[in-house]
This record gives sequence, C-alpha cells and structure tokens, in this order.
Amino acid sequence: QEKLVESGGGLVQPGGSLRLSCAASIGSFSIYPMAWYRQTPGKQRELVAKISDGRTTYADAAKGRFTISRDNAKKMVFLQMDSLKPEDTAVYFCHIEYSDHWGRGTQVTVSS
Repeated sequence: QEKLVESGGGLVQPGGSLRLSCAASIGSFSIYPMAWYRQTPGKQRELVAKISDGRTTYADAAKGRFTISRDNAKKMVFLQMDSLKPEDTAVYFCHIEYSDHWGRGTQVTVSS
C-alpha cells in the first residue's frame, strides 16, 4: 500500500497557480515532519518546502510564492504554488522527512 499519494499537478501558464495535495496513509501523521521536493531530468531532487510542529521552511526559489500547509485530521499536506515560472517545471514529490517514504510524484509543467 502506498503511504503517500500526490495529486494536483498539471499544465499551467506562467504566472498561474496550482495546489498540490498529498494524502498520507500512516499512523500518527501529525508527529511527522512533511516536505515537498521536486526533481527535473538529470538533476538531484531538491527541497521545496517543509513543515513540522507548525514551523515552515522554504527553499529560496519558493519563498514568497509557495505555501506549505497540512491538515492533520485528514492526514494531508498541501503546496499552494502561485506566480509560477517555467523553471518551476518538475516532478513534485511528497516526503516524510528523515524516512525513506516518498510518493510517486506529480508532474507540474509551467509553459505558455
């Protein structure tokens, strides 16, 4: 059974918005620090944002444009992405920090 399932990716024009969702099927979800990463072909997976104990951390490329949040009751984590740029094009992955649990990813393409 997959522990993390992402959704919400797609094709959007520059300047547009997308909201990614990650549904988790794990116990005690609220205690885990959660994160979004992204990866483009030929490059290492990079941190986009993470949330733990109500604290959030963002990569420089995401600051001011992306917002990570979570709903512990629904066991979900979200990534609101605004003012999207072509360089945001990537596969976005949900991750339980400090674990080997990753989702399969959702493709985000920013193009006119």
